[in-house]
Amino acid sequence: MSFAVLASTFANNILPIILLSGAGFALGKLLHVDPRSLGRVVFYVFSPVLIFDLLVHNRLELAETAIVIAFALCLTLAIGALTLLMGILLRLERPALVSILITTMFANTGNYGLPLVSFAFGEQALSYAAIYFIATTLLFFTLGVFLASLGHMNVREAALGLFKIPTLYAVLLAILINIWNIEIPTPVARAVELGADGTIPLMLILLGVQLTHVEFSKNQRAMQLSVSLKLVMAPLVALLFAALFGLQGFSRQAGVTEASMPSMVNATVLATEYNLDSRLVTAVVFISTLLSPLTLTPLLVFLGR
Repeated sequence: MSFAVLASTFANNILPIILLSGAGFALGKLLHVDPRSLGRVVFYVFSPVLIFDLLVHNRLELAETAIVIAFALCLTLAIGALTLLMGILLRLERPALVSILITTMFANTGNYGLPLVSFAFGEQALSYAAIYFIATTLLFFTLGVFLASLGHMNVREAALGLFKIPTLYAVLLAILINIWNIEIPTPVARAVELGADGTIPLMLILLGVQLTHVEFSKNQRAMQLSVSLKLVMAPLVALLFAALFGLQGFSRQAGVTEASMPSMVNATVLATEYNLDSRLVTAVVFISTLLSPLTLTPLLVFLGR
């Protein structure tokens, strides 16, 4: 693995993401853009449109889709179990332990993972990445919320909260259209195409804006544990699970790459909402994102062989 190959991989696949996210970071610092408002636009409009567009044009077999979903769920739970064990061994306090569970289990598979997979491996791999993104997003808003609430969440409220996720309706609608072979009217199809084309750039701008709100934590042990598990251990576990699930080609490239992303930015929302260690969460998100090119670049070279 020569330096020239690493440099080329970084420049062609990761640097464009850094540049656009950097523009978002500058925008947030200079113009004080509200990340919550921008995030709602992405969450309620652009993200569901992108997922709908990817699924409608997705030609994956049902068996392939099921395997990717099972891979995503099992991997997330395995990383969570490993994080819990390490946190207990280090005798972390409950708020810190729950905080690193969230930051380690849930990766930034949307506004970082999707464009990276698209750049590195193309549209076919992006189809698998979209399935992974959907599975982990739904898991985040169920299991993630449950963990953040420390087990005091009402089950009925959790179930109702799932139906507030617009991506869920995009998935269901796309499934019905594919099953019944419904032809989408041209105006709607073009509107969806326009929205889908703009989603990834907007996601990257949002990522940069969100990273302007960073507070550093004094809990160095927890922060180092979460970052190392997310960037080093998660890719290794993902490669192992990819072999166990028989993932090959584009599905392996997409699944392992998505699993190796830095911590999900939305984890900071849960930390604030449920009174966790918000400084620890934001620090892990920022540092893991900052260091991610160091681990993702050689990983992309390895997966592209």
